[in-house]
Amino acid sequence: TKCIHSSRDFSDMVYIDNYIFNKDVFIQFNSTVGEYVGYTEHGVFNARNYNNDPNILQSERAQVETYCKH
Repeated sequence: TKCIHSSRDFSDMVYIDNYIFNKDVFIQFNSTVGEYVGYTEHGVFNARNYNNDPNILQSERAQVETYCKH
């Protein structure tokens, strides 16, 4: 999990949550995209499941404010 920004007022803050196995990212949540993206067969399957659950998506989208900007 990481937060990236380039301005002092944090208006361009991006929250990225990577899921890594054997040094490879297989699924990622990016707050600018607003949903999970899978990079492997297993990651695509999980991304589809996570993206179909509005509670998970709402929680991840809120992380920009609660995790990064806090």
